[in-house]
Amino acid sequence: MSEQTNSRSARRQQMEAERKRGKNKKPTKKGNLFKKILLGIVALGVAILVGGAGLFAFYASSAPDLDESLLKDPLTSNFADRNGDIFMKFGAEKREFVPYDDIPKEMESAILATEDVRFYKHHGMDFWRLGGAVVANFRSGFGSQGASTLTQQVIKNSFLSHDKTLKRKAQEAWLAFKLEREYDKEEIFEMYFNKVLMSGRVHGFGTAANYFYGKDLDELELHEMAMLAGLPQSPNGYNPFKNPERAEKRRNTVLNLMYKHEKITKEQMEEAKAIPVTKTLLPEDQRDENTISKYLAYVDIVLDELEAAGMMDVLSEGVTIQTNLDPKAQEAVEKAINSNIYESDEMQAGMTVLDTKTGEIVAIGGGRNFTGRNLNFASGDNRRQPGSVIKPILSYGPIIDNESWSTAHIVNDEPYKYKGTDVSIRNVDGKYLGPITAREALYKSRNIPAVKVFEEVGTKRAGQFANKLGLSYDKLDSSNSIGGGKYEFSTIEMAGAYSAFGNGGLYTKPHAVNKVIMRDGKTERNLAPDTVTVMKDSTAYMVTDILRDVITLGTGKTASVSGLDMAGKTGTTNYSSETKSKHGLKDSDVPDSWFTGYTTEYTIAVWGGYKDYTTPIKTYDRGRYVPQILFKSVMTDLVSGKNTPRFKKPSSVEEATIVKGSNPPILASNSTPDALKSTELFVRGTVPTEMDEEVLTELEAPGDLSAQYDAETNSVVLNWSYDNPAIDVLVEPIQFNVSVAVDGGEAQNMTMTSDHTVSFSGVEMGRTYVFYVSAVAADIESSPASTSLLIEGQDEDDSNIDDGFWNGDDEEDDDHNNGQPNNGNNNGNNNGNNNNGNNGHNGNGNNGNGNNNGNDGSNDGSNDGSTDPGNDDGSPGTDSDGGSDGWTDSEDN
Repeated sequence: MSEQTNSRSARRQQMEAERKRGKNKKPTKKGNLFKKILLGIVALGVAILVGGAGLFAFYASSAPDLDESLLKDPLTSNFADRNGDIFMKFGAEKREFVPYDDIPKEMESAILATEDVRFYKHHGMDFWRLGGAVVANFRSGFGSQGASTLTQQVIKNSFLSHDKTLKRKAQEAWLAFKLEREYDKEEIFEMYFNKVLMSGRVHGFGTAANYFYGKDLDELELHEMAMLAGLPQSPNGYNPFKNPERAEKRRNTVLNLMYKHEKITKEQMEEAKAIPVTKTLLPEDQRDENTISKYLAYVDIVLDELEAAGMMDVLSEGVTIQTNLDPKAQEAVEKAINSNIYESDEMQAGMTVLDTKTGEIVAIGGGRNFTGRNLNFASGDNRRQPGSVIKPILSYGPIIDNESWSTAHIVNDEPYKYKGTDVSIRNVDGKYLGPITAREALYKSRNIPAVKVFEEVGTKRAGQFANKLGLSYDKLDSSNSIGGGKYEFSTIEMAGAYSAFGNGGLYTKPHAVNKVIMRDGKTERNLAPDTVTVMKDSTAYMVTDILRDVITLGTGKTASVSGLDMAGKTGTTNYSSETKSKHGLKDSDVPDSWFTGYTTEYTIAVWGGYKDYTTPIKTYDRGRYVPQILFKSVMTDLVSGKNTPRFKKPSSVEEATIVKGSNPPILASNSTPDALKSTELFVRGTVPTEMDEEVLTELEAPGDLSAQYDAETNSVVLNWSYDNPAIDVLVEPIQFNVSVAVDGGEAQNMTMTSDHTVSFSGVEMGRTYVFYVSAVAADIESSPASTSLLIEGQDEDDSNIDDGFWNGDDEEDDDHNNGQPNNGNNNGNNNGNNNNGNNGHNGNGNNGNGNNNGNDGSNDGSNDGSTDPGNDDGSPGTDSDGGSDGWTDSEDN
């Protein structure tokens, strides 16, 4: 026991002695590991520092030399058209040079508070700002935020490319230090002040003061200085002539910064903010017309694209901007858009012309008498509700692409409410066509079928289809499918979307700039977007084939170019009930009119309306039809002397001749009458196989025809019955053609109706009337049923016995004279004894000259050999923007 105790005691003494001598191994291992890690980090830091310094030295050694001429004056850049010819020298315009001593101190304070508040404290690089930018770049990726001082901006705008690379940043930092050593701060500020791009082709604050306000710098007010100080960050985006709301927001940001950095008082800030940004801008009639040059509307789009790409500053570097401008197309657009076709001097239009295959913007119509200062009505400056031009994009395109619908698919045009609501949808004519094909629903632009199709395809698939075409939708609802709601688009965006239908389902984002060639003539920056497949080629062709009918049968006849294979769609938007009430607008007043059409080579989107949304389009020929007229004019010039290829049906699409209106489709047989045949398109593999031999070849005559005379009203009431079970293969409802013969004369057509009763007034005593009623459907007419009636008695005054004037009411009122609703009266004049009059049902027919030569005006607003405007945009519409009626588009008939 004693030995064990001694042994343990000895071991403890030994361990304590070893601990004191530092021979405990576990703590030693931990200490060595920590030291190794620390030494490794230090070594890595030294290596990075040395390597970074070496890399910096290498990049700096290849930096260009400082050149005073480049520091002080912007280099002229060239704008080249698609042929490589220079059409504008950008930066060659007259500029106001302002010496530092003449720069107002308040103007300098506004600039420094916004761009570089520590300008007079750093030596070219601001490491406080750089630290914040590094943190931001770690969060969002390299290049997401810069920390450039004014000195660095002068260097960047004078010598270096705008690529966000380590090499460029290293060279920029090195040259900034050199610049600070060789020039005073005041000289550097003067360089920035006179060289920076302010807007469009305007360089320097002195030039900008005259351009925007017609003032010298010392005449500017605080709010004007703040507006100018905010421009360099986005010269086109903050242009107050074009984007006053954005400009005012930016100006107020500058004022906040001036107050934050104690350059102005709070009272001064609030007083300046209270002044509208447009209040003291130079009036349009006083602006310097010497700033006008060729193709400014197109140049405006080029500048927008350069700004979006972060390349506006390259315009001071002597680069060449290779654009897609076609001068002949641009001149055709400017000639058309400045012609005298408008209902007023204030009405405006915007137009975009694309190459259908490439998406290249070949011409832009920015508006009438575009000067570069005013709103560009073709661009994102002027987004508007699309109306019915959206129907192929949100309804029919997606359903064909996703569900392989044929053009013969039946949709029921009937009373309908938005899904899940009590809001009824209306067609523009207030009527319903019953079961109709998808083809007819689209080319006649019926609202209810478009909503039904949209709700069947679903908001997700409809939105995806539109987004792939460059139309940004987030949360869709049914009103969007007929062009209403909050979403608005430009002619550039709409032309891009439609070009994919004309290009077999391939989409290229519209673009005016192809590439930027740097000053050395070798380095290029390609800005042309890639082409992507956005729909099946079967979808593109089937939609195109329907839109051909818009031009030949539907609402786009005014845009037709003879002999040209083309497709297109009209659109008209409407005011909400609230807007109409607030501004005293009529039901027939509309804010926007559209036409977008295309061939295999060109796509053109045109908008017409007013800058002020509440100023309405009031007329048809010089109002609503303006986009179609402009389209026709420009397209005619573009295709003149050319052989434009037709749209080619892809192998994925099959044609089949079916029984007209059959549901589901039935193939027509040899015995099917031509009047009952319809050629429709099907996605390959979906053509029907059933052929119905029991095809309707004739109609039964109406039965139980009777005529009753009412002495009190001096009228005759006709009644008849009709039952034909074979008629259910037809889409078209049965109509009844009613005619009358007087005293054995030739029968005259009186009316066409879907009812089984008609009333006639103004009959004459002592005459015998024979009434005929036949059934009509799909161009087939039955034999007539007839009945006769003698009106006994004699008028006291028979001097007008041969006048034969008839008045009758008909419920059909969807034909119009010059776009105005007709009262539905049947007016016919039998002049003299030879029954030479005419029937003017739903419009006024022409007086015939000769026996029985009167023209029948039935179902024709003005049957005088001219096109009936009532068939195109004939009725007023309401509420495209979610108003109480919940419907849109006034061109439907």
